[in-house]
Amino acid sequence: MTGATLLTHRVDGDGEPLLLLNGGLMTIASWDVIVAEFGPAHRVVRCDLRGQLLSPGLAHRELADNADDIVMLLDALAIKKAHVIATSLGAEVAFVLAARFPDRVSSLVAATVADVTPAFKAQLAALRRAVEEGLSQGERGRVFDAIMPLVYSPEYLAAQRAEFASRRGQVTQLPDAWYSGLADLLAALANFDLWPYLNAVRCPTLMIAAENDALMPLARVRKVAAAVAVARLETVAASGHALVNEKPQEFVSLCLRFLAEVKDLGGPS
Repeated sequence: MTGATLLTHRVDGDGEPLLLLNGGLMTIASWDVIVAEFGPAHRVVRCDLRGQLLSPGLAHRELADNADDIVMLLDALAIKKAHVIATSLGAEVAFVLAARFPDRVSSLVAATVADVTPAFKAQLAALRRAVEEGLSQGERGRVFDAIMPLVYSPEYLAAQRAEFASRRGQVTQLPDAWYSGLADLLAALANFDLWPYLNAVRCPTLMIAAENDALMPLARVRKVAAAVAVARLETVAASGHALVNEKPQEFVSLCLRFLAEVKDLGGPS
């Protein structure tokens, strides 16, 4: 990592450090709807991973390499240890961070995260083809059409139809780097093995599942939670994979309650 540039990041508030890690389709702004809920008790750090919209550099070929970027960012911000709240792809990275750098993670909330199965690899491959065709053929609206049914519940899509029609047009205007970065992140995720890291996680861990998650189904999330010795699992009803957007208040409530429990316990021993 010598000579690497820092991840693009934003810091809000002042208090106990709290790091938010994006899902694959997210960027720093995706947390705007809930970030104020964590202040003023926390110094909230948000960042885009390599391959996401704002951070410099290409996506890592190995998803686990993102943990080194995060440690470099924490060092630059003089943060010795942080609570981590992460979702989807970011939660995969967070497990690596907690396993490889246990002294840097006070507690972990890992939402909508599971292992990579052959069926999941097929979903990722289909998404990657849509992204690559969007780049090569200019049919970028198809990328949006392929993604939405996988990340949102049918009920939420129906209720937000007008908003999503507008958002579809916005997504087609994103730069080529967003599409190529997304394709690379999907490839890295498809090749990632979560299992070697789970037994090494020692910080208090809350896992959150979405009841109607088409990408990370509840049964697979339960398997991961069972493999983490210090994990507890909560399920949010009637939500798809994009839990942060679809059920923000339920998500925040679970996170804040967990953070309060960790504080009451005096943090990890």
